[in-house]
Amino acid sequence: MASNLLVVESPAKAKTLKKYLGKDFEVLASYGHVRDLIPKTGAIDVDNGYAMQYETIARNAKHVDAIAKAAAEADVVYLAPDPDREGEAIAWHLAELLRAKRGLKNKPLKRVVFHEITQSAVKEAVANPREILLPLVNAQQARRALDYLVGFNLSPLLWRKIRPGLSAGRVQSPALRLIVERELEIEAFRPQEYWTVHLDSQKNTLPFTAKLFQYHGKKVEQLTIGSEAEYRKIFDSLSDAKLPPKVVKVERRGKQRYAAAPFTTSTLQQEAVRKLGMTSERTMRLAQQLYEGIDIGGGTVGLITYMRTDSVALANEAVAEIRGYIGDNFAPDYLPKTSPVYKSKTKNAQEAHEAIRPTGIARTPDSVREFLTVDQARLYEMIWKRTLASQMTPARFDTVSVDIRLGGDTTLFRASGQTLVFPGFIAVYQEDTDDSTEEDGGKLPPLEEGDVLPQDKLYGEQHFTQPPPRFSEASLVKSLEEYGIGRPSTYASIISTLQAREYVVLEKKRFQPTDVGRVVNRFLTDHFTRYVDYGFTAQMEDELDEISEGKRDWIPVLDEFWKGFHQLIGEKKDVDRPGTEILEEACPKCGKPLSKRLGKRGSFIGCTGYPECDFTRNLSGEVESAEDARKELGTNEEGTLILLLRGPYGPYVQLGEAKEGDKKKPKRVSWPKELPLEAADLGMALKLLALPREVGLHPESGKKVVVNIGRFGPYIGHDGAFKSIPKTDSIFTIELARAVELLAQKKDNAATILRDLGVHPDDQKPIEVCDGRYGPYVRHGKVNATLPKDVTVDELTLSQALELLAAKAAKGKPAKKPARKAKA
Repeated sequence: MASNLLVVESPAKAKTLKKYLGKDFEVLASYGHVRDLIPKTGAIDVDNGYAMQYETIARNAKHVDAIAKAAAEADVVYLAPDPDREGEAIAWHLAELLRAKRGLKNKPLKRVVFHEITQSAVKEAVANPREILLPLVNAQQARRALDYLVGFNLSPLLWRKIRPGLSAGRVQSPALRLIVERELEIEAFRPQEYWTVHLDSQKNTLPFTAKLFQYHGKKVEQLTIGSEAEYRKIFDSLSDAKLPPKVVKVERRGKQRYAAAPFTTSTLQQEAVRKLGMTSERTMRLAQQLYEGIDIGGGTVGLITYMRTDSVALANEAVAEIRGYIGDNFAPDYLPKTSPVYKSKTKNAQEAHEAIRPTGIARTPDSVREFLTVDQARLYEMIWKRTLASQMTPARFDTVSVDIRLGGDTTLFRASGQTLVFPGFIAVYQEDTDDSTEEDGGKLPPLEEGDVLPQDKLYGEQHFTQPPPRFSEASLVKSLEEYGIGRPSTYASIISTLQAREYVVLEKKRFQPTDVGRVVNRFLTDHFTRYVDYGFTAQMEDELDEISEGKRDWIPVLDEFWKGFHQLIGEKKDVDRPGTEILEEACPKCGKPLSKRLGKRGSFIGCTGYPECDFTRNLSGEVESAEDARKELGTNEEGTLILLLRGPYGPYVQLGEAKEGDKKKPKRVSWPKELPLEAADLGMALKLLALPREVGLHPESGKKVVVNIGRFGPYIGHDGAFKSIPKTDSIFTIELARAVELLAQKKDNAATILRDLGVHPDDQKPIEVCDGRYGPYVRHGKVNATLPKDVTVDELTLSQALELLAAKAAKGKPAKKPARKAKA
């Protein structure tokens, strides 16, 4: 039996560390958090020093028992969860559970932190353990308590005042406010017309364009020329100029652009969204895999340092290694004399000691690509390049600005251009930003003061001011960081919660608030203004930082928050229900006033005389009263009536009338979203009701190939496999050959494998966790089983996977979920 026990969070990391530490160490995983507050009111005793009632998380109970058993037989216990507040809290909870189970028996218990999973770093960390830092634990306990107190007290108020199932979070609500306020700003925006005046000219047959920036001695701003009439006046004046354009000033100067700092958690998420099209959640999951270790042929090794950090600093030995690599692989001009130093702009610093970087710069993306999934390789390459570029010399440009006189000494056009003289860091990596703009102009001809130029073309361009853009995931993460809302490690969960609660939707990669999100935000900003205030939320983060640094006690911080919040909850119990707005319009059916209200499907216009009057219409003006929610399209060959009806989830066609007391419902098919409702006729309805349509037998398997419309649109089905039908093909006309071609494409696209769980005990075939279109799933042969929402990729065990696969394989039986985490 091993004399030492080391406990980490994930089984992947445990497997890697076991190889490094050898037979003297037993390495076990806690599978994440081991304890949480009991999932009911009263878990925090606000009248007794904010005592917190914890319980072991059900799905991890067996892992805790295994750890306690191994601890009882070990000589020394090392606790090595992740190196942040959350990891420190997990270590503390493990220690408390082990003491309660008498698994320690006065044995040494030590805290170990790994900032990178390499053999040398791991052995050095184990050789230099420390005690559990209670300030970090208390900061995490305070955060959990604050979130609990807000959720368990504010959410029920939303259920009563708006609708059941809603939630409000301490950091989620200010994030929603950001999105709603941006949308209101866009709606209130009124575009303004403005004009720009341009001059096309040339020298030595090299054309260029200049823009009017000074007219009669006054600077031309964006909105200076506000109408076509004003532009015409200027144009006519310049057109009548007797003298040709003349260069009156040429200004040349050198310009340097510096590399961006190495990645922090926040900037990694932003850049992965922009460059790689990955969500924050997926980015962090892939980064976790790279950190915990990948088998790259010579053994498993962590490829990057810890990925939850706000630091932009690099360890001295890492800087020396990177500078050595640059010196060996680039010309001398690419290596600066001294290493660049970066300072964090983040409001609150997190507890990791350096930025995200490769654990070895010599481990190039090309050298490890064959061992990684496609997305792992893309993310690693981006981290590797950004780190390398951060230690290289700036890019150098030659810029030139030319002023050209036309129609008088006080009327000037300006042309700008630049030329890249030395690429520096740009040779390796260039940062993307949401608000990035191209550098001014391209290359200009060699212009000198006194040059007289031809006036090839004088013209104007009409423009209109644009509203601020909606938030993308990258720009939302950036704003959350700037305002100090939450922590970078929580951004992914904040965003996913807003979408899961249907407060926001992602349209064309931009967030838009739903009607429900607007009503919730208005209720919170009207009645709980302080608690969704950006400054207050940032102040709470500052106070949590002070707790983690040992500067403040966590109980007084909780007490100060709770007293004011609890009093406000009591005061707001009797406020009016939000979401109802009386309109100055009479109901066309009964004459009573109409009102704008919030329903299950969003906002709508309804009669205040409900339920006596059932008149409703949507916001676009389309009437949805009972009489108009039904349309008879005709009959089929058997004489059965075909109806177009409206349901809770949109319009649909129905074959025959629904008879009262008849358990069997008539056949119904949803009306496709891509087809305009105005085009609804009997022919299209009959085509829809004829689905599913058999297109023939597959030439290889001899089994049926059918087409149908499912939850996610038109698809092809064959032998348990499904393939979406592209918009370029029609479900009603697609033929067998095309369907077989599309099905073959599905086979060619290999799934992204997230984890290898091992082999199935029956046939020794691999069991893998893959990333699918609709989320992660576990795969064994041809059997795929979707992971339950409350089980993460890292938490899934082989035994749980076997349960899911067995249930999926049993026809007609629902997949059995692994033990669920109790919900707060």
